[in-house]
Amino acid sequence: MNSLKENVKLHWEKEVCGSQYGRKGFNELVDLEKMARERYHLEPYIPEFADFKTAKNKKVLEIGFGGGVDFSCWLKAGAIAAGIDLTEAAIELTKQRLNQQGFTEEVYQLSVGDAESLKFGDEVFDIVYSYGVLHHTPDTEKAFSEVHRVLKKGGVFKAMVYHIPSVTGWILWIRYCLLTGRFFKSPRWAIYRQLESPGTKAYTVREMHRLLEKNGFVNVKLYTKLGFGDLLLNKPSKKYQSRFYRLIWKLYPRWLIKLFGDKYGFLLFIEANKWF
Repeated sequence: MNSLKENVKLHWEKEVCGSQYGRKGFNELVDLEKMARERYHLEPYIPEFADFKTAKNKKVLEIGFGGGVDFSCWLKAGAIAAGIDLTEAAIELTKQRLNQQGFTEEVYQLSVGDAESLKFGDEVFDIVYSYGVLHHTPDTEKAFSEVHRVLKKGGVFKAMVYHIPSVTGWILWIRYCLLTGRFFKSPRWAIYRQLESPGTKAYTVREMHRLLEKNGFVNVKLYTKLGFGDLLLNKPSKKYQSRFYRLIWKLYPRWLIKLFGDKYGFLLFIEANKWF
């Protein structure tokens, strides 16, 4: 494992993606039900995008399942589901969730895995799903190639990756470039170094379209959407707890951002097929 990927792994081992929304304050205990409610409250468009109900009796692979909120929905829909995550922490938390919901380990498969080297044969899955994950792996193009390999012919790839130009990118540029004298740096630079795990990437719609077609995907559909980060609807994390940041969250002109519509949203949704 290269050093960047190891740092990505360490970041998410410390805090499983989404688990902060199941905590009261910053304590260590995670309320799994609250975590699920908050996820779909902040991102109500996920169920429609994933379209869980269409997965009955289909083989689904989720790459980067985090706290398992979406993964449990695949199982509830009757999918034959497998999931990989870079961290042991995600597996532990997701198994806890599934156990509480009455799912036994005989009906699903979870394992530590690398998106750039999937431990599955060719043409296994009807659906490969990855929400907010593949922009974190160092070689996203290799991960896309692996997704294409494990998909059955005619299978569907559904994913969300980060987008530029976007409101979140500009916010990070103002904070970490303009206000620190690095105004010559780009929003990509700020995203790469300051957003979530180290090495986080973002793509233009054109870049993503080319990347998907280069790796053999067809029927590519892409669209952008304002996320809760663009609108600062999320609770400030630990590093944004000063009075200054609390004031920013309070005075932030969400109404103005919404006037721009979804064109400059940070979320880039992907749906594409493997050719028959």
